[in-house]
Formats: sequence, structure tokens, C-alpha cells
Amino acid sequence: MLSQHSKLAPRAPGAKGTDPEGPMKTWVARLAPLAPAGCSRMLHGGSSLYCLLLALPALKLITEQADISLTRGAEVNGRCGHNESELQVFWVDRAYTLKLLFVKESHNTSKGPEATWRLSKVQFIYDSSEKTHFKDAVRAGKHTANSHHLSALVTPAGMSYECQAQQSISLASSDPQKTVTMILSAVHIQPFDIISDFVFSEEHKCPVDEREQLEETLPLILGLILGLVIVVTLAIYHIHHKMTANQVQIPRDRSQYKHMG
Repeated sequence: MLSQHSKLAPRAPGAKGTDPEGPMKTWVARLAPLAPAGCSRMLHGGSSLYCLLLALPALKLITEQADISLTRGAEVNGRCGHNESELQVFWVDRAYTLKLLFVKESHNTSKGPEATWRLSKVQFIYDSSEKTHFKDAVRAGKHTANSHHLSALVTPAGMSYECQAQQSISLASSDPQKTVTMILSAVHIQPFDIISDFVFSEEHKCPVDEREQLEETLPLILGLILGLVIVVTLAIYHIHHKMTANQVQIPRDRSQYKHMG
């Protein structure tokens, strides 16, 4: 038995997609662990914890014929395990199904064993006969799109993954005439090692965000270094000038020396 909670709010202005209940801004999914019969959640040390957290303001799945956004009222399901977790999302009367599979792995490195988790598989099932997004679709019907040898969102174990930048994942569709692309933006997710409900662990930033942050801070760092160099140079000049000013001037003209004897 799985207990799940979801929270959906309006989408940012200008986002595409039809939603009879209003546009979506931020979509948050929380899954509780698999529980024995008669229990809504599995207890860990006397406390009940969610096992997967996802905050996702924008998710789009694009085919050659439609731009499909996750809408209000989506159904959240899934399963959680020690080394494998799966998130399932259904919307528009289950015309669209998105499945995300996460795995946690250990690797031997020069520093010893290190554990990471990653997104290992994406599956998108869509019905092109659904009229909200598809108009006069060719070969209308149910189709499945899958990722191929996927290794995305790689994150050290015990940390959450956060990325503000837009990321694209290409999927291969069962309909050879269609291509499917999943686009994520401003994603924050943690499928393993949840310590406290509603609280993400320390963030692991994606390389794009880290590079953008470096590009923003590098001019400031260079400015501080340049300022420090100028201050040090002025200080050395001031000390040197003060020391030379206090020295006794020795006359160069020998006639200025007093006659001895």
C-alpha cells in the first residue's frame, strides 16, 4: 500500500498547455514509503517520513505534434526502496503517464567506495487521440516513449539535486514518425535518504548552475584581488618612502667633510 501526497498551484504566466482549472506554477510531489497492509506509512525509528520529494515548477513533454505540460489535478503514485525508487504521474484522465526511475549505486574510487543516485529511466505513455493537446493526429492512439541508456541528475548519496537551468532528455517513441523530448526546469528532487518530511537535504548543484554562479562571482573575485594588489602596492610604497626619508643624507661633495687633524 502506498500513501502519497501532492500539491499543485498555478503555472507561471505564458506557459503553454490547456488546464480547465487554471495554469500551473509549481508542482510538488511527495511519496510515502511502501507500507504493510493496514498502515498508511512505514515507520522508521518511530517516525513517519516521506521517501521521495520533488519540486518542479515546469515540466513539458514535446512531440512533433503537441506541447504537453503537466497540469493541475495530476495523480501521483510510485514506490520507494533502498536502492531503487519510481515516481509515476498521471494526468488528463490518464491519457498521459510519466514514469521516472531512480537508482542508488556504489562505486569504488581512489578515495574508497562512494555512493551516488541518478535518474536511470524515463517512460512517457501518451494518447494522441486525446483532443486537448493533439489536433488531427496521424496514427492516433496510445504510444510509449522511453529513454535509452540514461544517466541523468547524478548526485552524491544523501544529497538532493537542484538545477535552475533548463534540461532536455530525448525519448524514443514507439511511433517512428514522432520524436519526444522531456524538458525540465527549476527542478529540486531527492528520491532517497529523506531525513525529515518536507525538507530537502543539502543541494547538489548541476554543472550549468555552478558555471553560471562562477561566471557571476568571478568578476567580483578578480575585482577584490586587484583592489588588494593596489592596497599592498601603496602600502609598500608608503613604507619605503618613510624609511628613505628618515635616513641620514651623506654628502657626496668631499669638500663638505670636516678637515681632521
